[in-house]
Amino acid sequence: MERELNPSIACNPVAESKKALRRMLLEARLQAASEPAHNVALSRRILDALKRFSVNGVGFYWPLAGEFDARAAIAVWLAAGAQREASLPVVKERGAPLEFHAWTPDTPMKIGHHKIAEPASGRVVIPDLLFVPCVGFDEDGYRLGYGGGYYDRTLGAWPGPKQPVTVGIAYEACRTPALQREAHDVPLDLIVTEAGFYPRSAG
Repeated sequence: MERELNPSIACNPVAESKKALRRMLLEARLQAASEPAHNVALSRRILDALKRFSVNGVGFYWPLAGEFDARAAIAVWLAAGAQREASLPVVKERGAPLEFHAWTPDTPMKIGHHKIAEPASGRVVIPDLLFVPCVGFDEDGYRLGYGGGYYDRTLGAWPGPKQPVTVGIAYEACRTPALQREAHDVPLDLIVTEAGFYPRSAG
C-alpha cells in the first residue's frame, strides 16, 4: 500500500540502504511477474490463504507494474460465498490513512491519487483481512514497501474493533535475508509467494 516513494529519506543511512535494495527488488519483481507459471501458482496460494483465515471481508490492491494482479483470485473467492465482500483502497488525501471502498468485478472505476484506479462505489467497508503488495520480504514476515508509509498509517488508525489479518503478496525472487528494521516495523501475519508461505512456521 505504500505506493508513493518518499523523497525525504536522504541523510538516513538505513533509509538509503532500503532505497538501494528497493531498486534492485523492483527489477527482480518485474522479471518474476512475467512468468505465467508464477502467477498461476500465486493465485492458488492466495485462495489457500483465504480458506485458512475464513474471513468474509477482504481488502486488496489495484495492481501496478510488477505487482501480482489478485483480481481474478478475489473474483473466484467472491463467487463462492454469498456473504463475502471485497474492497480496494482509496486515497482521500496524500499522507492520510487509506479508506477501503466496496469492489466487485463489475464495479465502475475512477482514477484517484497517484493515478491508481479506485472503486467509484463510494461505499466504505472495513475488511477483516488485508492483502498488501510487497517489494521485498524476509522469512520472518517483514515487508519492504515503497517508502510512503500508507500501510503503517492505515493500520495505526484502523477504525474497526480489531486489527485485520495482514497478508503480503510477493514473488519468491524478492525474498531477502533479514531486512533492516526500524522501531515501527511490524511483521505481517503471513506472506504468500508462488512457492509457499512465510514465516516458515505458517506453512
